Amino acid sequence: MGRAIWRDLVIGFAAQLGELNLGFTQLAALYALADSGTMTVADLADTLGRSQSATSRLADGLVQRQLIERSQDVEDRRQRMLTLTGRGQALLGLVDRARAQEFLSIVRPLPTPERALVAMGVAALSTHAMTRRGRLIKQRPPR
Repeated sequence: MGRAIWRDLVIGFAAQLGELNLGFTQLAALYALADSGTMTVADLADTLGRSQSATSRLADGLVQRQLIERSQDVEDRRQRMLTLTGRGQALLGLVDRARAQEFLSIVRPLPTPERALVAMGVAALSTHAMTRRGRLIKQRPPR
């Protein structure tokens, strides 16, 4: 049963990314920037587990789409800082709402007691993800 739910969620997610013409790694970069505010290309590369050159190319594409902006670091002019734009934030909001709707379409038909169990499980997972975030997305190294 778990696999069927996961399948539906993943297929819906893949379809949405296709409609948005957005790759999974691009989306991961947007979420990483949303969480951190501003990152260097090196920090983003480390977070995504990618090379700096691949991450720089990925950032170029997101800059062209106006989802992130690249600026010069005030302290070190050689460093380029990446920041999520309003357009990038709006896109993440769209993705979040669509994923929530997909999840709710699976949960709504459940009887009330089962929905309550799912809600408690999701709350526990959210709390755990916030305290153990480094398992899914590497924590940004301290400067």
